[in-house]
Amino acid sequence: MRKDDTQGLPIYESHPPEWLPKAHTSADLGYPGFHPPRPGQDEDVLTDVNVKGGFQLGQQVTAETFSAQSMINADLHSSVTLARLEALMNEVFIRRADRIPLIPPSTFRIPTRVTLNDAKRQAWFADLANPDVPLHKLGKSVPHGAKGHDLLDLLQSNNVEISRAVWFLRVFGANETAGLRNKPTYNPVQYSVDWANVVTGYMKKQLTDIALPSAPRPGLNIKQTFKGVLSDGETRERWINRFTYCLKLLRTFYSEGLVDNRTFLVWIVQQMGSCNLAQAGFITRLADEYLDGMIGSRALTRPFIEACLCKLNEICSTPAYEFLSHTESLLKTLLQRLCIAIPDSFVSPRMWTTYSTLLSKVLTENMMDRTNDQYIDQNSRDIQQLIFDNFLDIKRRNEAMLFYGLPTRVSARLGTAVSDVKLLNSISSKTDLNNLAFFVNSSDDQTGFIEKLDMLLTWCVTPLQYGDHRPFAAVTLIRNWRDHAGERATRRDFTPPDEFLQDQLFEWLDSSEVAGEPENIRPVSLLFGKLVKHEIFSYASYIQRLIARGEPGLSYSETDESRHRRFLRWIPLFKSTSSLTNQRKVTLYGARVRETPEDVTEREIRREIRAVLPDIFLGDVESVENSTSDLLKSCNSMISASRFEQVRTFRQWLLPILQKHIAEQKPGTKNHPALLKSYCVSVELMTHASCFLSILDLTLCLLEHSTTVDLLMAVIDTLHRFATIWACMNAIGDIITALDTAHQVWKVRGVQSRPLLSLLLELDDGRHLTDASRKNITADITAFTLALQPVTERHDVVPDVLPEILLLAGDPDNDSPTLLANSLWIKYRTSFDWAWKVWDNTVASLRQVPVMTSDITSRRACALRYGVFLWHVDQHLATGLDGEVLRWFLGPGKNEVAALSTDAWDVLTVVLLYLSVHGALKTTTILRGLVYPAWKLTATTSGDQQNGSVDTFLCAANNLCRRLLLSNDINDDGLPPTDLHDVQCIRTRRQDVYCAPHFQLLVSSVPLLICVENNPSVLEDLRSETEALRYSLCQDRDFRQGAYRNLDATREAFEEALQNLDESSAHLSKHIVSGLRMLMCDTSDDVESSGWPDVTSLLSPWKIASTMIQLQLILRQMDRDLSNESTHQITSEKLDKLILMLFHHSMTSEEAYYVGEMARGVDNAVAGKFINNGLKCITELLQDPSESIALPERFRRAGELLRVLIYVSQPMRDDMVLLPNLDPQIQEEFLDSLQMKVATVESLLTLNEASVEDPTQPTQGIVLILRLLQFELGFHSTWTPKTKELCDNICKLLFKLSLVYGTSNSLDPVTFPLIIDTLYYLYDEIPSDVKVVPFDPFRNYPNLPISELPPDLPTEYRTQLISLLPHLPAAASVLNLVTTHRDSNGNLIYGSPVVNRPWEWIENLGEPSNPDTREGREQDKDKLYTKYIVKNSASLSLESFGARMTGDGNLPSMPELSPRIEGNIRAFEDGLSAENIFKRDWRETRVELEPELQNGNPMTRLKGEVDQEGSGSTMLSAGVRSERRPTPRGSPASSAVSRSSARGSATSMRQSPGQPLVHKQSNSSIGDPIDVDSIPTSSSSKRAPSKRKATAISDDDEVEIVDGPHPMRPAASKKPKVKATATKTKAKKR
Repeated sequence: MRKDDTQGLPIYESHPPEWLPKAHTSADLGYPGFHPPRPGQDEDVLTDVNVKGGFQLGQQVTAETFSAQSMINADLHSSVTLARLEALMNEVFIRRADRIPLIPPSTFRIPTRVTLNDAKRQAWFADLANPDVPLHKLGKSVPHGAKGHDLLDLLQSNNVEISRAVWFLRVFGANETAGLRNKPTYNPVQYSVDWANVVTGYMKKQLTDIALPSAPRPGLNIKQTFKGVLSDGETRERWINRFTYCLKLLRTFYSEGLVDNRTFLVWIVQQMGSCNLAQAGFITRLADEYLDGMIGSRALTRPFIEACLCKLNEICSTPAYEFLSHTESLLKTLLQRLCIAIPDSFVSPRMWTTYSTLLSKVLTENMMDRTNDQYIDQNSRDIQQLIFDNFLDIKRRNEAMLFYGLPTRVSARLGTAVSDVKLLNSISSKTDLNNLAFFVNSSDDQTGFIEKLDMLLTWCVTPLQYGDHRPFAAVTLIRNWRDHAGERATRRDFTPPDEFLQDQLFEWLDSSEVAGEPENIRPVSLLFGKLVKHEIFSYASYIQRLIARGEPGLSYSETDESRHRRFLRWIPLFKSTSSLTNQRKVTLYGARVRETPEDVTEREIRREIRAVLPDIFLGDVESVENSTSDLLKSCNSMISASRFEQVRTFRQWLLPILQKHIAEQKPGTKNHPALLKSYCVSVELMTHASCFLSILDLTLCLLEHSTTVDLLMAVIDTLHRFATIWACMNAIGDIITALDTAHQVWKVRGVQSRPLLSLLLELDDGRHLTDASRKNITADITAFTLALQPVTERHDVVPDVLPEILLLAGDPDNDSPTLLANSLWIKYRTSFDWAWKVWDNTVASLRQVPVMTSDITSRRACALRYGVFLWHVDQHLATGLDGEVLRWFLGPGKNEVAALSTDAWDVLTVVLLYLSVHGALKTTTILRGLVYPAWKLTATTSGDQQNGSVDTFLCAANNLCRRLLLSNDINDDGLPPTDLHDVQCIRTRRQDVYCAPHFQLLVSSVPLLICVENNPSVLEDLRSETEALRYSLCQDRDFRQGAYRNLDATREAFEEALQNLDESSAHLSKHIVSGLRMLMCDTSDDVESSGWPDVTSLLSPWKIASTMIQLQLILRQMDRDLSNESTHQITSEKLDKLILMLFHHSMTSEEAYYVGEMARGVDNAVAGKFINNGLKCITELLQDPSESIALPERFRRAGELLRVLIYVSQPMRDDMVLLPNLDPQIQEEFLDSLQMKVATVESLLTLNEASVEDPTQPTQGIVLILRLLQFELGFHSTWTPKTKELCDNICKLLFKLSLVYGTSNSLDPVTFPLIIDTLYYLYDEIPSDVKVVPFDPFRNYPNLPISELPPDLPTEYRTQLISLLPHLPAAASVLNLVTTHRDSNGNLIYGSPVVNRPWEWIENLGEPSNPDTREGREQDKDKLYTKYIVKNSASLSLESFGARMTGDGNLPSMPELSPRIEGNIRAFEDGLSAENIFKRDWRETRVELEPELQNGNPMTRLKGEVDQEGSGSTMLSAGVRSERRPTPRGSPASSAVSRSSARGSATSMRQSPGQPLVHKQSNSSIGDPIDVDSIPTSSSSKRAPSKRKATAISDDDEVEIVDGPHPMRPAASKKPKVKATATKTKAKKR
């Protein structure tokens, strides 16, 4: 080598490895374990000792003999040692704190905006979309240009990744708001609101593209083509990509507050209400994702629920229902989630009225899938039960505010009496009095029983009620109660009720006004005669009690008459003894009288009866009286006699004679017509004397001994005519037994009687006959039917024309009708319509009879032949002729009978009457087929349609109606009925007319009669005749009984008649109302407004129901007059006057109830008058000048008026359209008075409790006010500015009251929910301002911070109140964060919540160094190894959090570093380690060889020796094994200096290569831990270092470290250079 080359070589400098950290970050202390040679070092000095023995460092202490134990013990026993240590550590901490640097000031700068050309801007956005381009490269500046929707389109078109797009938009927003932040009016959230409007507008623009095809317009032949954005594949894909990208952006915007959550949620609610069904699918999924944000606010959830219900309704009604099933299911799920989370949102009365049915279906439907997991199924059932419970609560609260199901507050006495009267009037032949619940709950309540008994006895005798059955029903009910009470008394060993019942009956006789009226003596005597007969009332005890109390006026010898004198004389005696008869005689007439007036009267009655029954008493002489009137005139003494005389005559004298006479009749005798006449006369006389028990005994006797069909039919008619009385006498069982026996007797004779079987089954009604008897009867009917109409495969065909029927008119033979009927039956009996065609031909023949003969007598004789013929045809039919005739009347016969002439009607009337008398035709059939159609036709006939046939038809119908329903005597013109038996048959047939369902048809025809009377097209004579017919019909007692039994049917008939009147016939309404009054109370006078309250004051239980019906019709008449312009003004004034007169009158609760019931169901106009006038009266009552909120008389009356108004409006609640409108002025005054009273309540509650006399008075007042407010909100009204202002004020007052009633001092679990529900109602009803364009659901809700709510609110109440506040949950970044500061004393003071500033808090991208340069590598190395690198470069300054340095460095886990570098960092750097002891053990016990050593190259050993020594590792040469020396564990304290960096220690000194290896124990290894993992094993040099299996242990605090000595190896002849490795003690993982 040349000298020049040698001199030009650079001086070699030794450098530490790159991975080796500095010993100190600031002081120049070098590197731990790295000691390069330097000139003049001790090793280079050649001394004899160094040359001979090698260089050695001297020991600082004598390691073998030196011990510091004595020194330590001396210091420990010193009293100042601990104080010195404490002072030392304090000084250390003080100096350490002083040396900790401060947080540097913020260096954050917003990236600036620059203007770029299109190419550069596009390149910039391309880089933004490229994830490989780091954002810090783009973060120096951002392009300026596109905004709003264009900016979002630009991001989507470049497909920028969401996080990068959000960063760019955040920078964009930060630049937009940069100039506004220093202004005092700056709102950090405003840009989020603006950006939310941009995003929602962008989404709405996309949703608008989803249009639906318009419905085709009828009448326009225009070809329409529709192409939606989703119908084409390309546009659909493009639209979906853009909308999906927008949704991804929205998720980040929403979670980080970049869009104002409130604005966005309001937009969702608004869109749900306005979108179409195609858009609803997307909006619904949006709502499902962001529903949690709505749940806390009722202002959002309530309109959202209504919008969802509206969409569900729309889905159910659309033809595309099958394609929207998933949207429907999701909507239902949303509603159920809201029902669980915030059920108060469903409390909205108007929404409930509209969607109650749909809500009930949705909230009770199980939307969860069934699984096989029992726990999941159980949770599903629990959730479903919770939803159902919440639904029931929602339903209860809504219906309470809508006043549904309001309990009736009518007095028990009056209300029960009215219902009992209705129950008693409903008694019919089908009523089982043994099961009639009349005296229910009266067994132990004597007061209740006395009231019911008084009402029952009065019902029996009052002329205001109708029906001969009443006394028998009353006696049976009392007897049933007596028997039941007697059994209970026997079981309980109580006193029997007989004495108590005797006393009560006597008290009624003694004090009842109705019983004391002379005209009521006959029904009273009838009633008490039955009570005496059944031993319920003791006649002997009655007389004795009167005598014992010295009753004056009992004897006829006294001038002053006692009311009991009449009772004693009229009450009949059954089973009387001579002593009782004598006592009665003495009491009434004295002891000396020999012949009483009763004896004289009885002789006269017997004489009269003998005269009318000559065949019974005089042999074969027939009686001459055929008419009822003649018969009654002949028995005048019997008619005028007392009840005592009548019963003794009939029961004890006549009945035994008649029974004996009947029993003596023989089958072969021919005096059956005389017996039939005698029976009919006897029944007629007994009927007028009300001796129905005698009639029953006589009828059953004749039934037993009857031998002819005529007698059997007479018995059947009598039993049928008085069937209701038999049921009230509880004698149906005996009658059934007798009828069954008679059936068996006649069956043995070979006769099957269809009327007998029909009556038997009708009276039995499945209650009395045994199953076997009922089956036998059914079998007999079946056999009878098959005999008359055999079942064959081939049916006879009946020709339409039967000439033989016409020929019957000219055949005078008496047997010809019978022969013709038999022949037709034999010929056509298998045909189903032969009877119908026979009737059709008969009517056609009857039309020819007037043509064939002009003599009236001949015509009627011919008609009777046809009647006999048809009667025989009826006998040949299994079900009779009646059904076929009715079908003909309602079919083709309707037009035929309308065209009959007067002569033809005369003939047809004879036939119809004959068939009715003989039971072939029912009276109801004739009325339905002929009479009612005639009235209807005439009532609707106008002048141009009038002709003679209509008048003829009406005249014939009136004639039939009078003869069938009103005739009680034989006819003088020779038409049926012609004798007493026929009259009784007619009476029997008419009974069905007054029973349901036929009575409804009859009473519905009364308004038709009124229309006929007022039809000017009808002849005057016919109109007068029709009016007389209606008067007679309405005054008939049977008709009245039917009307009071069917009050509802009567009301409905007249209401329907009023509703069916058109404008041209509006004047008829007044006549119809008058007709109803005639029907109910014998007067047709008009009800004047001035007398109306007097009518309603008659609240007796007998007439109140009928009075209500009349007054309801009056109000409906007024409603019709209100709709007429000519009468509107007068009627309105009259109605206002009437209503105010009523409301100004003080009413009781029961009066309020019945007045409300009276006005129920009125039309909108009349109801509006009631509501407005009622609110006006309530306003006057509430405007009390006193400041007391107690409930005096005015408030009580206000409550009753409210109850009346509730009853009036209740029928209209189901349909919001029917609710009347409130007058704006009345509404304002009403709300003003309510506001005043609510303010008064609040002022009272703010006072001291001691100042309020009665603490419950304010609560009672506010409850009434709340109910009034709820009632007012349920109606349509005009919301004036003043009304809105009043409602706003009321809302504020009610919210304050809710805070009062919800706190612990005034907690009221009844009033608080009522206030909250009323607030909900108010918030929902106050309309929004049309001038305010943005939809704001929070407009009416209170704006109050949550912190101002009382802290002692119950959790449930607090949740309800928070849902009313317009505060949504804060963003996660500022949740539960508040601003703080310290006062002068250093105390921490909490301030306002931290405002989210998402547009100012931008991500810090950092300032990365260039790793390609040495400076960059050094900078990265410094950052890596330095603890205190804190750069305050984020957008949110650390000063906001009060950050400061602590001096502790927390070394994070660095998975990208190699284990060796990480180990050196943690070994040579103080700090808080983020790893536990097991992880540390794993890291430090791993041995990784250099690649050169792994390849076995020995030349690389010296080259890497320095590095290996610096790393503290021991290299293994080939064939040479070395050992690690353990080092003591370093201090875990962050302030301690690692031992591995201490110079001069034994572990860091290098030995001379020539010095033999001496294992000095200068640091004794006794007790040092044994590192098992460091023991090498023989393996290939290329084999990877072995690793242990690590087990993760969560806690390393209690790990036991096992220490032990290292194994020693013998010294080798040639020892390699060994570097002691500084390692840490390991803990073995277990």
